[in-house]
Amino acid sequence: MWSSEEVELLAASPSLVLSVGRERHEGVELGMVVVDGGLYVRAFRGRRSAWFQAALTDPHGHISTTGLERDVLLSADPGPAETLDAAYRAKYGANAGLVAGPQAHEATLRIAPSR
Repeated sequence: MWSSEEVELLAASPSLVLSVGRERHEGVELGMVVVDGGLYVRAFRGRRSAWFQAALTDPHGHISTTGLERDVLLSADPGPAETLDAAYRAKYGANAGLVAGPQAHEATLRIAPSR
């Protein structure tokens, strides 16, 4: 579970860099939202996105964003799709359309800190 301080940092950050796998391959910069204390990212290209496929194969990863670096666990989780859509729209405005469709809904990851 994310601490309240981490949730604040994540919610205020415009994006994060996610490196997928134990090998810490090159990271991908992603928009993200925090909903009900959970951190979510979506692949706008859907389930075929290379980084999404890598996360399904090896659910370990690492995130970095302003003021926070953390090893994480990744799980495919569509979460509350409409609530996530609203959170993306509130954070990214018109650009949220990239991650608001059915293809992106199916390619949603929940990111949790590894302990």
